[in-house]
Amino acid sequence: MNSKEVEKKIIENYQKDENMMILIFAQWCVNHDLNPIEIYQKAYPSQEENAALKQMVDLTVPKEEAGEIANDTLMSVLSLYGNEDLAFVITEEILKMKKSDR
Repeated sequence: MNSKEVEKKIIENYQKDENMMILIFAQWCVNHDLNPIEIYQKAYPSQEENAALKQMVDLTVPKEEAGEIANDTLMSVLSLYGNEDLAFVITEEILKMKKSDR
């Protein structure tokens, strides 16, 4: 493989992994009765529509069919991709859930 092919492969792998991160986020939201697009907009209010997010939301399944996604798992995945603003909003949502469970 030449350097252009290697670079292209790296970019493709990053995009696949990023889509997986988005899908994990979106499914976590669905599992907790949250709208992933609304949560994302809270974190990034000035950002325009996120096509990748919409695409991944379409791939989510009802929470009854989904596996558990631990809060720590979501936070780790968000951290890997530098989504600190989104992680902050998710943390706030987790705290709200814990308060309502009391």
